[in-house]
Amino acid sequence: MKAFPTSARATLSCPRPAQRPTQAMRRTLALGLSGALLMAGASGCALGGGSARAGASAGVPRGPGGLPLPSTRAERTGHLETTSHAEVLGFLDSLVAMGAPLAISDLATSAEGRRVPLVVASRPRVSTPAEARALGRPIVYVQANIHAGEVEGKEAVLALLRDWSFGRRPNVLDSLVVLVVPIYNADGNEKLAPQARNRGAQNGPAQIGERPNGMGLDLNRDYIKAEAPESRGALAAFTAWQPDLFMDLHTTNGSYHGYALTYSPSLHPAAPLAPFTADTLLPEIRRRMKSRHDFAVFPYGNFTGADGREGLTATEKSGWWTYEHKQRFGTNYFGLRGGISILSEAYSHDPFARRVASTYAFVQEVLSYAAEQPAAIRRRVEQGTRAATLGTGSRASVAIRARFHSRPDTQPVLVERLERVADSTLQTEPGVPRGIRRTGVYAEQRMPVVDRFEAAESTTPAPHGYVFAAEWTKAADLLRAHGVRVDILPTAVTATVQVFEVDSVSMAARPFQGHREATVTGRWLERSRTIPAGSFHVPLGSSLDLLAVLLLEPRSDDGLLTWNHFDAALGKGREAPVARLLAPLR
Repeated sequence: MKAFPTSARATLSCPRPAQRPTQAMRRTLALGLSGALLMAGASGCALGGGSARAGASAGVPRGPGGLPLPSTRAERTGHLETTSHAEVLGFLDSLVAMGAPLAISDLATSAEGRRVPLVVASRPRVSTPAEARALGRPIVYVQANIHAGEVEGKEAVLALLRDWSFGRRPNVLDSLVVLVVPIYNADGNEKLAPQARNRGAQNGPAQIGERPNGMGLDLNRDYIKAEAPESRGALAAFTAWQPDLFMDLHTTNGSYHGYALTYSPSLHPAAPLAPFTADTLLPEIRRRMKSRHDFAVFPYGNFTGADGREGLTATEKSGWWTYEHKQRFGTNYFGLRGGISILSEAYSHDPFARRVASTYAFVQEVLSYAAEQPAAIRRRVEQGTRAATLGTGSRASVAIRARFHSRPDTQPVLVERLERVADSTLQTEPGVPRGIRRTGVYAEQRMPVVDRFEAAESTTPAPHGYVFAAEWTKAADLLRAHGVRVDILPTAVTATVQVFEVDSVSMAARPFQGHREATVTGRWLERSRTIPAGSFHVPLGSSLDLLAVLLLEPRSDDGLLTWNHFDAALGKGREAPVARLLAPLR
């Protein structure tokens, strides 16, 4: 075990508490100039290894004609406040007015009627998928603020768009097409409330938005059922723009560790490019984050024991465990479309300014990696989409249920030591439970790092696709929303199929996101069936085959059946609505 004293803490976290701004600071902040930024949240903490400002030189950054560039609310207030929805739109409009190479459209309109902007950034400027593909570059999709209390991603991508647009040297916009959704959960962003209520385990800012969207949904659990307008907009953008790389920007929820940011690839064991992302791309980004910015980063997880998340003051931790593999999560979902998928989680107990800076640096480094080798990235994604294309007659085995890997690696993990204080009612720092004090002392502990999944159950997909009856129109519409091809049979046909005979049906005891998730057991039986005219046919032969299988297989642990689309047809001895085609339709 290796201990790091408080004096070494500067490279791992920031001093506490944040210094309140002086009157002179407030006068400077009132100018609203991005270069007047007092970084480190007015705390004196060096960002990214000592730079005074993430991504910008000292002084007031200037645009065309010497005009000062716009700044975010976080920058203007010394990272005491976060940017509102109206300010995001105004910031983007200001960039465009100053000549930034951006095209702005709407990804969606939120449940409460707010615009969810989609920014396309590239030199030369493009505004359509066809124009982007004509450049022959990788297309990257970066999304922030899906959980609207986790605000650093929003602040970081706005600053990046400004700094890329008006930087004096070539940058990622000269090698990539970058799609940015800076405020995905626009409605949640406006539900401002004290940090202690909306994000209990987070170190500021004092007022932040809330996790759900305007429908009360967690948008990062909505990628399969796609009930929210934001989710439908994202799926449409994935289909239209066909991004090569997806990034989703978040903030951690609890464990006290020594990393400025943690990350994850798609965790689904069927995701074709998850091994490349986990074993090649992200280790290189980890090296760059430390060598270039002095940010220690690590695979995402929490300290967890056999009985759940461990006590904060436990001196020895049992293991470091990641989150679920299921495709309802955006990063897991996108990986099943064959692309590179990366989750970013800034450290919630760092000061707000440092979280913005680490997220800024992480996005910059990932995109720089892609920009340095655009042809290699595109070849890699072509491999991923080929692997996701199962095709007619495919005998590939697909993991439809998963479990944590049975043989995890043992690695050193940085653990911060916490102490109890005499007064159990005292809150020593925002986001820290009452009666607990952070020490700034870290120790490397070797423990299982459980950050991978393996197949718990696999299946061989239908050789010639899937069929289901015309009554299941909502299921067909949802498949189409995912970009999956769904045909309607013009005439009745007789075909050899496999039907799934249900042995048991179980429904979750508690509702989740407005649903009681369904699970079935049963067996596949070969039958000859007359399939009526008007039935739906999902053929295989595209890069969305893998996704279609996971949506339609009745034993999939996160498919349409899970989310109650077929409840009316389920029962012991009955056939599940979706059948596998064993021969071509004639």
